[in-house]
Amino acid sequence: MTAAFDVLALAELVRGAGSVVALTGAGISVPSGIPDFRTPGTGIWENVDPIEVAHIDAWRANPERFWSFYGQRFRALGDKEPNGAHRALVQLERRGLLDAVITQNIDMLHRCAGTQALVEVHGSIATCSCLSCGERVASATVTEQLAETTVPACRCGRPLKPDVVLFGEFLPQEALERATRLAERADLLLCIGSSLEVYPVAQLPGITLRHGGDVAIVTQGPTPYDGRAAVRLEGDVESELAALTAALSQVG
Repeated sequence: MTAAFDVLALAELVRGAGSVVALTGAGISVPSGIPDFRTPGTGIWENVDPIEVAHIDAWRANPERFWSFYGQRFRALGDKEPNGAHRALVQLERRGLLDAVITQNIDMLHRCAGTQALVEVHGSIATCSCLSCGERVASATVTEQLAETTVPACRCGRPLKPDVVLFGEFLPQEALERATRLAERADLLLCIGSSLEVYPVAQLPGITLRHGGDVAIVTQGPTPYDGRAAVRLEGDVESELAALTAALSQVG
């Protein structure tokens, strides 16, 4: 397959698809001031070992060290706002051109932008839970605790865990099954800001292709699916999606 490299080709695919699903990764949130994970010099994992600070075993063994990292994440994400790329997907959904958004991101920016059909396959920072008694605590309460203590705790006294998928944990089965069903039915899977290397989410484009759908990729940097994509765009995600919504508006 020879990929097209212009937004008009992507607009044609969207117009001709009965079901369009977006799959988003860290790159869609970079314009909001949230660094991705592995970009040299700026990536979140540039100066820390994720297995030491973001693994479920790290949380169990040393919650204070775990929260020294994740507390910074909570504070860093707390004041971030959706950007034009998030809002463009909301526009497509409201126009009936996008069935759902599957996101690997935990930052809640798709929620804040107004996306209705949203699958957060890695969870979100909206809440934290106690794995001992099951109580769930809102992120605002956790942030208040972090201003006074190093480890936020449940009322029962046990450390809280963010409701995100840590290294060493399985993805929520319901979310993964829903994402898989969406990928199976999609005539077009629009992959935005993702390296498409983190499994099991990275298998979704292959599922769409096997079921006869197309894959379009809008991200900077290579992905394993570049050679199989119907459209491959490498520009800034805000600019590319703004151009897409404009192109679709021109044809009604």
